[in-house]
Amino acid sequence: MFAVFACQGSVMRLFIYTFATFLPAILLIPGALYGGPVLWAAPFSIGLMWIVMDQLPDPTDGRELPVGDGLLVVLGILQLTHLPLGVWAMSSNLHGFDWLMGMIGFGLFFGQVGNPASHELIHRSDRLMTRLGTTVYIAFLFGHHVSAHRLVHHPYVATPQDPVSATKGTGFWSYLPFAWYGSFMSGYKAEKALRQRGQARRRNPYVFYVVGELSLVLLTLVLAGPWGLFIYVMLCAHTQSQMLIADYVQHYGLRRRRLPNGRYEAAGPWHAWNSKGWYSSAVTLNAPRHSDHHAHPARPYPQLTLPEGSAMLPAPLPAMAMLAMFPPLWKRVMDPRLEALLDQQAQAPRTSPDVMPAH
Repeated sequence: MFAVFACQGSVMRLFIYTFATFLPAILLIPGALYGGPVLWAAPFSIGLMWIVMDQLPDPTDGRELPVGDGLLVVLGILQLTHLPLGVWAMSSNLHGFDWLMGMIGFGLFFGQVGNPASHELIHRSDRLMTRLGTTVYIAFLFGHHVSAHRLVHHPYVATPQDPVSATKGTGFWSYLPFAWYGSFMSGYKAEKALRQRGQARRRNPYVFYVVGELSLVLLTLVLAGPWGLFIYVMLCAHTQSQMLIADYVQHYGLRRRRLPNGRYEAAGPWHAWNSKGWYSSAVTLNAPRHSDHHAHPARPYPQLTLPEGSAMLPAPLPAMAMLAMFPPLWKRVMDPRLEALLDQQAQAPRTSPDVMPAH
């Protein structure tokens, strides 16, 4: 009997992930063709609907059982179909308020749904899934993120060696260009170091990232003209900024302690900011359960948990991302919370193993 209820709970959980991520994808198709209220509903379904839904009880009672790889593959493919759809709609079909809602709606779909899905794909051991996630990031003109995220961000998170772990007092708009450039360069150096150590025999993937991105830029220019290329670049910039604001929010001010032997302590629950909210977590494929992801990068997103002692944001991740766009307000809310957490952790003994050498 218990197994039956567990199975029902896992099916319901997967249904919620599917509904939350497919709803904007479905709305954007007729919205791109005809504009109007259906199109306006798309950004609402991503950017505001979670405010209402998070206040309702979680219908699955928090049960997390499925793997959900099939959903990831479909979502990855949808990024590759919706990106040209969005470029076409806003360069040839939508105007005025519809154009603005299209830019917001498609951008939010790529940043809030496409990025978490592609992020999960590049962490999968299946080669085809990894290649799909890589292709999506190249389509977003952000291919280097695949290398920077896996080879730099994960091993060096919450240390000075990670360019996307923001230090206390840094505003998002100051952080944005340095994080983009820093991740590009650090990913390239990490890939180059792998080849120098003989740990990778294939060509540096930065060749494929750059060639792929330049090819897409040229193809867009040929097919959609300068205005279409402008739309494409704007959509990619919107998407990339959402990826970086998520890194900014989830690691702001947190640092791993350097141990007497010169190594950094392992990443623990207090080295990433987490948040609750069952529907906002479903839209972003459990990205707010960030500490557990860093502790277990290969763990499927529906099985991520909130470990005891996790650093918690005062509101769901989408709300904190919006707050981060206003640095004075962000610092007023987060700096006291950060100081309290750091004081608490400074007094607590650390028992996690030292796994990362300091540089």
